[in-house]
Amino acid sequence: MNRQYLPKDYKITAWQSLEPFFENLLRFEIHSLSDYERFLQNVSELESVVSEDLAWRYIKMTCDTNNQELEAAYLDFVTNIQPHIAPYEDQLNQKINDSAYKSDLEKEKSYFIYFRAIKNAIDLFRSENIPLYSEIQTLSQKYGTITGAMSVEIDGKVLTLQQASNILKEIDRDRRQLAYETINNRRFQSKDELNSLFNDLIKLRHQVALNTGFENFRDYMHQSMGRFDYSVKDCFDFHNAIENVLMPMLRKLELDRKELLGYDDLMPYDYAVDPLNRPALKPFEDGKELLEKTIRCFDKIEPEFANNLKIMSEKGFLDLESRLGKAPGGYNYPLAESGVPFIFMNAAGSLRDVETMVHEGGHAMHSFLTEHLKLNAFKNAPMEVAEVASMAMELISMDGWDAYFENPDELKRAKIEQLEGVIATLPWIATIDAFQHWIYTNPQHTLEERTEAWLKIVKRFDTGVANYKGYEHFLANSWQKQLHLYEVPFYYIEYGFAQLGAIAIWRNFVENKQTGLEGYKTMLKLGYTKTIPELYEAAGVKFSFSNEYVQELFDFVWKELNDLKS
Repeated sequence: MNRQYLPKDYKITAWQSLEPFFENLLRFEIHSLSDYERFLQNVSELESVVSEDLAWRYIKMTCDTNNQELEAAYLDFVTNIQPHIAPYEDQLNQKINDSAYKSDLEKEKSYFIYFRAIKNAIDLFRSENIPLYSEIQTLSQKYGTITGAMSVEIDGKVLTLQQASNILKEIDRDRRQLAYETINNRRFQSKDELNSLFNDLIKLRHQVALNTGFENFRDYMHQSMGRFDYSVKDCFDFHNAIENVLMPMLRKLELDRKELLGYDDLMPYDYAVDPLNRPALKPFEDGKELLEKTIRCFDKIEPEFANNLKIMSEKGFLDLESRLGKAPGGYNYPLAESGVPFIFMNAAGSLRDVETMVHEGGHAMHSFLTEHLKLNAFKNAPMEVAEVASMAMELISMDGWDAYFENPDELKRAKIEQLEGVIATLPWIATIDAFQHWIYTNPQHTLEERTEAWLKIVKRFDTGVANYKGYEHFLANSWQKQLHLYEVPFYYIEYGFAQLGAIAIWRNFVENKQTGLEGYKTMLKLGYTKTIPELYEAAGVKFSFSNEYVQELFDFVWKELNDLKS
C-alpha cells in the first residue's frame, strides 16, 4: 500500500504523534462524493497503519514470550494507545454514517456490507467499555505467557509440549503413556492459575455486555462479531447435526482403531499412534524443509500460491519451528499495509504440522487475493469465510501432498489421517462452542459448576470408547488447552461452519479441479463485499448446517475415506 494520507516514513511511537491524524480526519470537509470517497480512503489507510503496528508488536511478542521488552511494547499499545483510538473511531464512524453522500455508495453491495458494519459498531460503542477492553487484552496475553513457558523433560531432554506430543505417535505404548501423563501433569500444574485468569476474563466480559445493554456476553458477541446471516439457534442446530451425523461415524472409527490395536481398553494416549503400529509419519525435518515442500505442494495446485509463499519467505514473514519461550499454536496475521501476511506456528516434524502449514497458508493466500480491494474493511472477510480459505486448502492441497510423502503408501496413510481428523474435529468444535454458550449465559457460576457443565458437554460429544480411568482430572481441565477461550471468545464455531464449506469446495475440486479451484479463488477475491451466503454461492457451495446437508457432505467424506482404505 502506498501511503497517500500519512507521511511515508511515519512510525507510531506514542499516542501524541498519532492523535493529529485522527483530528485531521474529523476536520476533513466533505463537499462532494469524491471528497467522501477520499475521506474513506484516508480512514482506511490510517486503520491499516495502526493495525499493522499492533500486528508486529503481537507477532514479536509471541515469537519470544521471554523478552520483556517485546511484551512491554505490545502492552504499551494496548494500554496507552488503543484506549485513545476507540473514541476517535466512534466519531469517525458517526461521520461516515451521517454523511449525505453515503446513500450514493451503499447501492453497491460492497459498501452496503461496510456501512452495515459501521452502523453496528456505532450501536455497540460505549466509552465505559474502553478501559475494560484494555484490561481484557492485557489479561488475554497472559495465557500465551503461561502456556509458552510450559516445558517437560523426557529422556533427559527439555521439550516444548508440542515437541513432546510427537511421542504420542510412537509404537511403544509405555512411552506414549509416559508422554501423555508428563504433558498433562505439566498442564495440570497451571490449572489454578488458568482458572483464576479465566474467572477474571469472564467477569470483565460480562460487564462489557451489561454496559452495552445485553443480558449476557454471548448475545453481545453474536452482534459484535457481525453474525448478521445466522442466529444463536443456528449454532444449536449445528451442534445437533454434529451429534446426529458425526458421532456414529466417529464411534465407528474409534472402535476400528481399538480392534486394530488389539487393546481391551482404548486409552487417551492411543489416539495419535498409527492403528497398524507403523512408525509415525515424518514429512519433514525442520522449518526450512517444511517451507520448501509446501512451496512444491502449492505449485502443483496453483503456481500463484507457491510464488506467494516465496514472497513471504524472502521478506522473513515466517516463523515455523517450535522452541522454548515461543507462544503455542499457529496463526496467519494479515499485514494491512504491507499487503503480505505473516505465518506463525510451532512445527515439530509431524503430519499435524503439515496440516497447520497448509491451513495457515490458505489464510495467507486469502490475504494476497484480497490485496486489490479498495478499502481495508473490504478485505476483512468474516471468519465463517476466512476459515473456508484455510480449511479448504487443507483438503485441496492433498492433491500435492506427494511433496511431503514420496512413498505412495505413506501418502495414502497421510490422507486417511487427514480425513479421519476432519470427522474427529467437528465434535470438538461443537463441544467448545456449546461450552462457551453455557459459560457466558451463566456468568456467576462456581468452579465446580463449570467443571460439571464441561464434563456434561464432553459426554454429549464423546463416543464412549475411550477409557479415562485415572485421568478424570485431566479430562475435567482439558478445556484449558483451547487458546480461543482465553484470547478470542466465541471465535470457534466458525471452524465448524467453514469445514462444511471446505468439504463442499473440495468435492467440487475432486469432480473438476479447474472449476473447484476457480470457485475457491473467486470466493476469496471477494473479501467481505457480499453476504456470507453470497460468498459461499460464489464458490459454488451452500451456507447450510441442516442435518440433511451435513449428512450429504459427510457421506462424501466417508466414501473418499473408505476408497483410500480399500
